[in-house]
Amino acid sequence: MTKILVIDDDASLREIIQLSLEHAGFEVIEADNGAHGVQQACAHLPDLILCDVRMDKMDGYRTLAALRQDSVTAPIPFILMTGQADTAGMRQGMELGADDYLSKPFTVPQLLAAVNARLKKVQTVREQAERKLADLRANISLALPHELLTPLNGILGFSDIIITDHAHLQPEEVVSMAEAIRDSAERLQRLIENFLIYAQLEMLQADQLQALREGQTSDVRRPIERVAQMRAERVGRSDDLVLKLCDAVAAIAEDYFTKVAGELLENAFKFSAPGSPIYVESTVSNGNFILRVSDRGRGMKAEHIAEIGAYMQFERKIYEQQGSGLGLTVAKRLTELHGGELTIQSEIGVGTTVELKLPCLATAR
Repeated sequence: MTKILVIDDDASLREIIQLSLEHAGFEVIEADNGAHGVQQACAHLPDLILCDVRMDKMDGYRTLAALRQDSVTAPIPFILMTGQADTAGMRQGMELGADDYLSKPFTVPQLLAAVNARLKKVQTVREQAERKLADLRANISLALPHELLTPLNGILGFSDIIITDHAHLQPEEVVSMAEAIRDSAERLQRLIENFLIYAQLEMLQADQLQALREGQTSDVRRPIERVAQMRAERVGRSDDLVLKLCDAVAAIAEDYFTKVAGELLENAFKFSAPGSPIYVESTVSNGNFILRVSDRGRGMKAEHIAEIGAYMQFERKIYEQQGSGLGLTVAKRLTELHGGELTIQSEIGVGTTVELKLPCLATAR
Protein backbone atom coordinates (compact mmCIF):
# COMPACT_ATOMS: atom_id res chain seq x y z
CA MET A 1 0.00 0.00 0.00
CA THR A 2 1.28 3.48 -0.88
CA LYS A 3 2.42 5.36 2.24
CA ILE A 4 1.98 9.12 2.61
CA LEU A 5 3.47 11.17 5.41
CA VAL A 6 1.43 14.23 6.43
CA ILE A 7 3.33 16.91 8.40
CA ASP A 8 1.16 19.70 9.81
CA ASP A 9 0.78 21.30 13.24
CA ASP A 10 -2.98 21.79 12.69
CA ALA A 11 -4.55 18.63 14.16
CA SER A 12 -7.96 19.18 12.58
CA LEU A 13 -6.51 19.64 9.09
CA ARG A 14 -4.28 16.60 9.56
CA GLU A 15 -7.33 14.53 10.44
CA ILE A 16 -9.23 15.70 7.35
CA ILE A 17 -6.25 14.88 5.12
CA GLN A 18 -5.77 11.53 6.82
CA LEU A 19 -9.41 10.48 6.39
CA SER A 20 -9.47 11.64 2.77
CA LEU A 21 -6.31 9.78 1.85
CA GLU A 22 -7.24 6.59 3.70
CA HIS A 23 -10.64 6.61 2.01
CA ALA A 24 -8.76 6.76 -1.32
CA GLY A 25 -6.73 3.67 -0.37
CA PHE A 26 -3.53 5.21 0.97
CA GLU A 27 -1.72 4.41 4.20
CA VAL A 28 -1.19 7.62 6.19
CA ILE A 29 1.55 8.48 8.68
CA GLU A 30 1.25 11.69 10.70
CA ALA A 31 3.64 14.19 12.27
CA ASP A 32 2.71 17.35 14.17
CA ASN A 33 5.88 19.32 13.42
CA GLY A 34 8.88 19.34 11.13
CA ALA A 35 11.31 17.66 13.49
CA HIS A 36 8.86 14.83 14.14
CA GLY A 37 8.24 14.65 10.40
CA VAL A 38 11.93 14.12 9.65
CA GLN A 39 12.00 11.29 12.19
CA GLN A 40 8.91 9.68 10.69
CA ALA A 41 10.31 9.98 7.17
CA CYS A 42 13.56 8.27 8.17
CA ALA A 43 11.69 5.54 10.04
CA HIS A 44 8.98 4.73 7.46
CA LEU A 45 10.40 5.97 4.11
CA PRO A 46 7.02 7.04 2.72
CA ASP A 47 6.21 7.19 -0.99
CA LEU A 48 5.16 10.84 -0.71
CA ILE A 49 5.34 13.66 1.86
CA LEU A 50 2.73 16.41 2.35
CA CYS A 51 4.15 19.19 4.52
CA ASP A 52 2.80 22.50 5.78
CA VAL A 53 5.06 25.51 5.30
CA ARG A 54 4.26 27.47 8.47
CA MET A 55 4.91 25.42 11.60
CA ASP A 56 6.46 26.09 14.99
CA LYS A 57 9.84 24.57 15.92
CA MET A 58 10.72 23.64 12.33
CA ASP A 59 8.94 25.06 9.29
CA GLY A 60 8.35 23.31 5.98
CA TYR A 61 11.40 24.75 4.27
CA ARG A 62 13.77 23.55 6.99
CA THR A 63 12.04 20.19 7.01
CA LEU A 64 12.50 19.88 3.27
CA ALA A 65 16.14 20.93 3.48
CA ALA A 66 16.83 18.35 6.20
CA LEU A 67 15.25 15.54 4.18
CA ARG A 68 17.07 16.49 0.98
CA GLN A 69 20.43 16.40 2.78
CA ASP A 70 19.92 12.74 3.71
CA SER A 71 20.62 10.42 0.78
CA VAL A 72 17.99 7.96 2.07
CA THR A 73 15.11 10.47 2.20
CA ALA A 74 16.28 12.82 -0.57
CA PRO A 75 14.43 11.01 -3.41
CA ILE A 76 11.02 11.07 -1.64
CA PRO A 77 8.53 13.31 -3.52
CA PHE A 78 7.67 16.37 -1.41
CA ILE A 79 4.58 18.61 -1.70
CA LEU A 80 4.49 21.85 0.29
CA MET A 81 1.10 23.02 1.60
CA THR A 82 0.77 26.75 2.14
CA GLY A 83 -1.84 29.45 2.51
CA GLN A 84 0.57 32.04 1.10
CA ALA A 85 1.92 30.68 -2.17
CA ASP A 86 3.86 33.83 -3.10
CA THR A 87 6.50 33.81 -5.81
CA ALA A 88 9.44 34.19 -3.41
CA GLY A 89 8.23 31.33 -1.22
CA MET A 90 7.62 29.06 -4.19
CA ARG A 91 11.09 29.82 -5.56
CA GLN A 92 12.65 29.05 -2.19
CA GLY A 93 10.80 25.74 -2.00
CA MET A 94 11.76 24.75 -5.52
CA GLU A 95 15.40 25.63 -4.92
CA LEU A 96 15.36 23.34 -1.88
CA GLY A 97 13.89 20.54 -3.98
CA ALA A 98 10.11 20.71 -3.52
CA ASP A 99 8.23 18.79 -6.19
CA ASP A 100 4.93 20.67 -6.01
CA TYR A 101 2.81 23.22 -4.12
CA LEU A 102 -0.73 22.81 -2.79
CA SER A 103 -2.40 26.10 -1.93
CA LYS A 104 -4.65 26.30 1.12
CA PRO A 105 -7.56 26.08 1.38
CA PHE A 106 -7.95 23.08 -0.93
CA THR A 107 -10.75 20.62 -1.56
CA VAL A 108 -10.49 16.86 -1.24
CA PRO A 109 -10.54 16.42 -5.05
CA GLN A 110 -7.69 18.96 -5.34
CA LEU A 111 -5.73 17.10 -2.67
CA LEU A 112 -6.18 13.74 -4.37
CA ALA A 113 -5.41 15.20 -7.78
CA ALA A 114 -2.10 16.63 -6.54
CA VAL A 115 -1.16 13.40 -4.77
CA ASN A 116 -2.07 11.14 -7.70
CA ALA A 117 -0.33 13.40 -10.23
CA ARG A 118 2.90 13.35 -8.24
CA LEU A 119 2.77 9.59 -7.65
CA LYS A 120 2.06 8.99 -11.33
CA LYS A 121 5.06 11.08 -12.33
CA VAL A 122 7.28 9.15 -9.92
CA GLN A 123 6.00 5.88 -11.38
CA THR A 124 6.67 7.10 -14.91
CA VAL A 125 10.23 8.11 -14.00
CA ARG A 126 10.77 4.75 -12.29
CA GLU A 127 9.52 2.84 -15.33
CA GLN A 128 11.77 4.86 -17.63
CA ALA A 129 14.74 4.17 -15.34
CA GLU A 130 13.93 0.46 -15.32
CA ARG A 131 13.73 0.40 -19.12
CA LYS A 132 17.07 2.18 -19.40
CA LEU A 133 18.57 -0.24 -16.87
CA ALA A 134 17.28 -3.18 -18.88
CA ASP A 135 18.76 -1.68 -22.05
CA LEU A 136 22.02 -1.06 -20.21
CA ARG A 137 22.18 -4.66 -19.03
CA ALA A 138 21.44 -5.93 -22.52
CA ASN A 139 24.09 -3.69 -24.07
CA ILE A 140 26.69 -4.62 -21.46
CA SER A 141 26.05 -8.32 -21.99
CA LEU A 142 26.20 -7.86 -25.76
CA ALA A 143 28.91 -5.25 -26.23
CA LEU A 144 31.38 -5.42 -23.38
CA PRO A 145 32.44 -9.10 -23.66
CA HIS A 146 32.79 -8.66 -27.41
CA GLU A 147 34.83 -5.49 -26.99
CA LEU A 148 37.16 -7.12 -24.50
CA LEU A 149 37.58 -10.42 -26.30
CA THR A 150 38.03 -9.15 -29.86
CA PRO A 151 41.29 -7.23 -29.27
CA LEU A 152 42.52 -9.91 -26.87
CA ASN A 153 41.97 -12.56 -29.52
CA GLY A 154 43.93 -10.44 -31.99
CA ILE A 155 46.81 -10.01 -29.57
CA LEU A 156 46.92 -13.68 -28.60
CA GLY A 157 46.41 -14.98 -32.12
CA PHE A 158 49.11 -12.95 -33.87
CA SER A 159 51.60 -13.27 -31.02
CA ASP A 160 51.10 -17.05 -31.04
CA ILE A 161 51.85 -17.18 -34.78
CA ILE A 162 55.02 -15.13 -34.32
CA ILE A 163 56.19 -17.39 -31.48
CA THR A 164 55.48 -20.72 -33.19
CA ASP A 165 56.23 -19.89 -36.85
CA HIS A 166 58.82 -17.10 -36.64
CA ALA A 167 61.40 -19.20 -38.50
CA HIS A 168 59.17 -19.39 -41.57
CA LEU A 169 57.89 -15.81 -41.57
CA GLN A 170 59.16 -13.04 -43.79
CA PRO A 171 60.25 -9.80 -42.05
CA GLU A 172 57.34 -7.87 -43.59
CA GLU A 173 54.91 -10.48 -42.27
CA VAL A 174 56.29 -10.11 -38.75
CA VAL A 175 55.98 -6.33 -39.00
CA SER A 176 52.38 -6.64 -40.24
CA MET A 177 51.45 -8.94 -37.36
CA ALA A 178 53.21 -6.67 -34.86
CA GLU A 179 51.17 -3.73 -36.18
CA ALA A 180 47.99 -5.76 -35.77
CA ILE A 181 48.99 -6.58 -32.17
CA ARG A 182 49.66 -2.91 -31.50
CA ASP A 183 46.29 -1.85 -32.97
CA SER A 184 44.45 -4.42 -30.86
CA ALA A 185 46.32 -3.33 -27.74
CA GLU A 186 45.49 0.33 -28.40
CA ARG A 187 41.82 -0.55 -28.86
CA LEU A 188 41.82 -2.45 -25.57
CA GLN A 189 43.67 0.36 -23.83
CA ARG A 190 41.09 2.91 -25.05
CA LEU A 191 38.21 0.77 -23.80
CA ILE A 192 39.77 0.40 -20.35
CA GLU A 193 40.67 4.10 -20.24
CA ASN A 194 37.09 5.11 -21.09
CA PHE A 195 35.69 2.73 -18.52
CA LEU A 196 37.95 4.12 -15.77
CA ILE A 197 37.20 7.75 -16.68
CA TYR A 198 33.47 7.05 -16.76
CA ALA A 199 33.62 5.37 -13.34
CA GLN A 200 35.61 8.29 -11.91
CA LEU A 201 33.16 10.86 -13.28
CA GLU A 202 30.17 8.98 -11.88
CA MET A 203 31.75 8.93 -8.40
CA LEU A 204 32.88 12.57 -8.53
CA GLN A 205 32.13 14.53 -5.35
CA ALA A 206 31.14 18.20 -5.16
CA ASP A 207 34.49 19.30 -3.73
CA GLN A 208 36.33 17.47 -6.52
CA LEU A 209 34.28 19.23 -9.19
CA GLN A 210 35.79 22.62 -8.31
CA ALA A 211 39.30 21.23 -8.66
CA LEU A 212 38.34 19.62 -11.97
CA ARG A 213 37.20 22.98 -13.37
CA GLU A 214 40.45 24.73 -12.49
CA GLY A 215 42.30 23.10 -15.40
CA GLN A 216 42.87 24.82 -18.73
CA THR A 217 44.21 24.17 -22.21
CA SER A 218 46.43 27.12 -23.13
CA ASP A 219 46.40 26.45 -26.88
CA VAL A 220 43.51 24.31 -28.10
CA ARG A 221 44.79 24.23 -31.68
CA ARG A 222 47.75 22.01 -30.84
CA PRO A 223 45.94 19.03 -29.26
CA ILE A 224 43.19 19.16 -31.90
CA GLU A 225 45.73 19.02 -34.74
CA ARG A 226 47.68 16.25 -33.03
CA VAL A 227 44.75 13.96 -32.28
CA ALA A 228 43.02 14.65 -35.62
CA GLN A 229 46.11 13.79 -37.67
CA MET A 230 46.81 10.72 -35.55
CA ARG A 231 43.25 9.38 -35.97
CA ALA A 232 43.31 10.09 -39.71
CA GLU A 233 46.68 8.41 -40.27
CA ARG A 234 45.63 5.34 -38.29
CA VAL A 235 42.74 4.63 -40.68
CA GLY A 236 44.54 5.82 -43.82
CA ARG A 237 42.33 8.89 -44.30
CA SER A 238 44.69 11.83 -43.99
CA ASP A 239 43.38 13.24 -47.27
CA ASP A 240 39.82 13.25 -45.86
CA LEU A 241 40.72 15.55 -42.96
CA VAL A 242 39.83 19.24 -43.33
CA LEU A 243 41.08 21.48 -40.49
CA LYS A 244 40.05 25.09 -39.87
CA LEU A 245 41.17 25.99 -36.37
CA CYS A 246 41.48 29.11 -34.25
CA ASP A 247 43.70 29.89 -31.25
CA ALA A 248 42.09 30.02 -27.81
CA VAL A 249 42.44 29.07 -24.15
CA ALA A 250 39.69 26.70 -22.98
CA ALA A 251 38.59 26.03 -19.40
CA ILE A 252 39.48 22.33 -19.34
CA ALA A 253 42.70 20.43 -18.61
CA GLU A 254 44.56 19.47 -21.78
CA ASP A 255 44.42 15.72 -21.17
CA TYR A 256 40.63 15.86 -20.76
CA PHE A 257 40.27 18.14 -23.79
CA THR A 258 42.37 15.75 -25.86
CA LYS A 259 40.16 12.86 -24.71
CA VAL A 260 36.96 14.70 -25.72
CA ALA A 261 38.30 15.79 -29.11
CA GLY A 262 39.70 12.31 -29.74
CA GLU A 263 36.36 10.62 -29.07
CA LEU A 264 34.51 12.98 -31.42
CA LEU A 265 37.05 12.34 -34.18
CA GLU A 266 37.05 8.59 -33.53
CA ASN A 267 33.30 8.45 -34.13
CA ALA A 268 33.49 10.67 -37.21
CA PHE A 269 36.03 8.36 -38.88
CA LYS A 270 34.36 5.18 -37.65
CA PHE A 271 30.89 5.96 -38.98
CA SER A 272 31.80 7.52 -42.33
CA ALA A 273 33.23 5.95 -45.47
CA PRO A 274 36.81 6.42 -46.69
CA GLY A 275 36.96 9.20 -49.28
CA SER A 276 34.29 11.30 -47.55
CA PRO A 277 35.45 14.49 -45.79
CA ILE A 278 35.80 15.00 -42.04
CA TYR A 279 35.52 18.71 -41.22
CA VAL A 280 37.08 19.96 -37.97
CA GLU A 281 36.43 23.64 -37.26
CA SER A 282 36.89 25.77 -34.15
CA THR A 283 35.77 29.31 -33.34
CA VAL A 284 35.34 31.66 -30.38
CA SER A 285 31.93 33.26 -29.84
CA ASN A 286 30.29 35.04 -26.89
CA GLY A 287 32.96 33.93 -24.44
CA ASN A 288 32.82 30.29 -25.54
CA PHE A 289 35.25 28.10 -27.42
CA ILE A 290 33.36 26.06 -30.02
CA LEU A 291 34.64 22.93 -31.77
CA ARG A 292 32.61 21.31 -34.57
CA VAL A 293 33.36 17.90 -36.02
CA SER A 294 31.29 16.98 -39.08
CA ASP A 295 31.17 13.84 -41.19
CA ARG A 296 29.17 12.60 -44.17
CA GLY A 297 28.41 9.22 -42.65
CA ARG A 298 25.24 7.22 -42.02
CA GLY A 299 23.85 9.62 -39.38
CA MET A 300 21.85 8.99 -36.19
CA LYS A 301 18.16 8.93 -35.36
CA ALA A 302 16.78 11.65 -33.06
CA GLU A 303 15.72 9.12 -30.42
CA HIS A 304 19.22 7.62 -30.37
CA ILE A 305 20.80 11.03 -29.84
CA ALA A 306 18.46 11.63 -26.89
CA GLU A 307 19.43 8.30 -25.31
CA ILE A 308 23.20 8.60 -25.47
CA GLY A 309 24.59 6.73 -22.48
CA ALA A 310 27.25 4.35 -21.34
CA TYR A 311 27.39 1.00 -23.16
CA MET A 312 24.59 2.07 -25.53
CA GLN A 313 25.17 0.98 -29.12
CA PHE A 314 22.35 1.82 -31.48
CA GLU A 315 21.15 -0.47 -34.27
CA ARG A 316 23.87 -2.99 -33.38
CA LYS A 317 21.70 -5.80 -34.77
CA ILE A 318 21.69 -3.96 -38.09
CA TYR A 319 25.21 -2.56 -38.17
CA GLU A 320 28.17 -4.57 -36.90
CA GLN A 321 30.32 -2.00 -35.18
CA GLN A 322 33.24 -1.71 -32.79
CA GLY A 323 33.01 0.29 -29.58
CA SER A 324 31.22 -0.02 -26.27
CA GLY A 325 29.34 3.28 -26.56
CA LEU A 326 31.37 4.74 -23.71
CA GLY A 327 33.39 7.19 -25.78
CA LEU A 328 30.65 9.67 -26.63
CA THR A 329 29.21 9.44 -23.13
CA VAL A 330 32.61 10.23 -21.59
CA ALA A 331 33.00 13.20 -23.95
CA LYS A 332 29.55 14.52 -23.06
CA ARG A 333 30.03 14.10 -19.30
CA LEU A 334 33.47 15.75 -19.33
CA THR A 335 32.10 18.68 -21.31
CA GLU A 336 29.13 19.22 -18.99
CA LEU A 337 31.24 18.90 -15.82
CA HIS A 338 33.45 21.71 -17.14
CA GLY A 339 30.46 23.99 -17.60
CA GLY A 340 30.14 23.32 -21.31
CA GLU A 341 27.68 21.72 -23.68
CA LEU A 342 27.88 18.97 -26.30
CA THR A 343 25.16 18.85 -28.94
CA ILE A 344 24.58 16.58 -31.92
CA GLN A 345 22.82 17.35 -35.17
CA SER A 346 22.36 14.41 -37.47
CA GLU A 347 20.35 13.22 -40.43
CA ILE A 348 20.13 9.61 -41.58
CA GLY A 349 22.09 9.08 -44.78
CA VAL A 350 23.48 12.64 -44.72
CA GLY A 351 25.88 12.84 -41.81
CA THR A 352 26.49 14.12 -38.30
CA THR A 353 27.82 17.31 -36.77
CA VAL A 354 28.91 17.31 -33.13
CA GLU A 355 29.40 20.72 -31.51
CA LEU A 356 31.47 21.09 -28.37
CA LYS A 357 31.11 24.35 -26.45
CA LEU A 358 33.37 25.22 -23.50
CA PRO A 359 34.06 28.43 -21.53
CA CYS A 360 36.84 30.36 -23.22
CA LEU A 361 39.33 31.96 -20.84
CA ALA A 362 41.19 33.98 -23.47
CA THR A 363 42.36 34.05 -27.05
CA ALA A 364 45.75 32.40 -27.30
CA ARG A 365 48.65 34.47 -28.63
